[in-house]
Amino acid sequence: MTVPLPTASTRWRCTLCGNLTRFDVTRSSKVVEYVHLDLAGEPKVEEREVLGETIESVRCRWCNAVDQVELVDRPGAGS
Repeated sequence: MTVPLPTASTRWRCTLCGNLTRFDVTRSSKVVEYVHLDLAGEPKVEEREVLGETIESVRCRWCNAVDQVELVDRPGAGS
């Protein structure tokens, strides 16, 4: 089950314990990175373009529930 990303007007909430702030997120990303290597060979990512991203799971840090996260409105989002 994929969980949608929160938006400017929504946030995640655990349906079991009510947690709104602490989650472990497993995601897959496809990115293009511009990597600059210094003369010693140390890499540094200077640009990153995300081509695609999928949230695979969201686990509540408080109660360890998996797939129990829902999107709810942020306070004041409708104002």
